[in-house]
Amino acid sequence: MARSAILNVMVQAAMKAGRSLARDFGEVQNLQVSLKGPGDYVSQADRKAEDILFAELSKARAGYGFLMEERGVVAGEDDQHRWIVDPLDGTTNFLHGIPVFSISIALERQGQIVAAVVYNPAMDELYTAERGGGAFLNDRRLRVSGRTKLSDAVIGCGAPHLGRGHHGNFLLELRNVMGEVAGIRRLGSAALDLAYVAAGRMDGFWETALSPWDVAAGILLVREAGGFVSDDKGGQDMLDGGSIVVGNETIHRALLKTLKKPVTPR
Repeated sequence: MARSAILNVMVQAAMKAGRSLARDFGEVQNLQVSLKGPGDYVSQADRKAEDILFAELSKARAGYGFLMEERGVVAGEDDQHRWIVDPLDGTTNFLHGIPVFSISIALERQGQIVAAVVYNPAMDELYTAERGGGAFLNDRRLRVSGRTKLSDAVIGCGAPHLGRGHHGNFLLELRNVMGEVAGIRRLGSAALDLAYVAAGRMDGFWETALSPWDVAAGILLVREAGGFVSDDKGGQDMLDGGSIVVGNETIHRALLKTLKKPVTPR
């Protein structure tokens, strides 16, 4: 596939940060870990990857602003462009030696996500998308799955952990969905969950209490693979509202309906 100059910048930054994460992943037991909050850890590897991404992206596009997990908002001279970056999505997996984690980079232009990279360095899987140009995994074109029945579908989710989210609400949603689908999966990296939907590996996904850097790149991947994306109310407030529901047109509609229905005894 032919990549634009801006997507090449993003890929190169992700690959460089990925090499750093891969080295640290090999030494995961030796990492010094600081406690950032209940069940939410940040490691030296996380901070180092963010430093690399910030330096590489700033060098390539000096005026662009940033929204990053650790740095937060960094204003840029160019108020039309903003990088939305998660240097390590799936920190808990990383720290436990589970090779399901990713770097997520999205470019927002005038409020629209126009380019996206999600990279899992442990598996060397590079997901890319540009608005209007399709979505790809290691240069192979992606398409969301064609399944049309929830009873045939494998659906991903994010389960709130200690100190995060509303556990009771999630358990009600989970009970509704479990009764309708072929399987539920919880990977631990929302960016990869969305990439897996784009690749047709999972048929749909939902989660709440998310941050913009968790989903910005994945939103474009799913859309460019032919999928549908909304918040849990069916609107488009995914970045600020913190909830997301995705799938092909039929699964997305059915999943929204299932999440909203009252729980009945089984």
